[in-house]
Amino acid sequence: MSMKNPPAGWPRLSSTLFYDKAETAIDWLVEAFGFEIALKVMSPDGSHVLHSQLMFGEALIMVGEGGAHREPKFGIPCRSPLQLGGANSQCLMLFVDDVDAHCEQARAAGAEIIAEPTLHDYGPEYWADRSYGAKDPDGHMWWFTQRVRDPA
Repeated sequence: MSMKNPPAGWPRLSSTLFYDKAETAIDWLVEAFGFEIALKVMSPDGSHVLHSQLMFGEALIMVGEGGAHREPKFGIPCRSPLQLGGANSQCLMLFVDDVDAHCEQARAAGAEIIAEPTLHDYGPEYWADRSYGAKDPDGHMWWFTQRVRDPA
């Protein structure tokens, strides 16, 4: 099946994460994980984020308000893991250039490291990655990976 390219500047897939305080989360994601703010639209009264786009290389995430004050979107409530007893329905993975340095940057910014950097070798016919896992302040799980060997 042939597909048209996505719009310029957009990856084929992006995800939205919901936080209790999106503006605070955006600042933290920039400091801890190295995201860059591409767009942040505040409500007219400046009380909360209406829409945001954060970039990590060509990866794009949107960060939205998931607090109890948030109206359901298309009838579906949007919540932070903080409001769900820590439950996650997704885990995001990003490739980084230096997983150990990235882990230390995240740790210094207060990320909870749930899995220290470790080599995951799937055999010579597959690949090997060095990866670590982290939770952000709202409890979203993240996985950061550095490819150390491509398939033979």
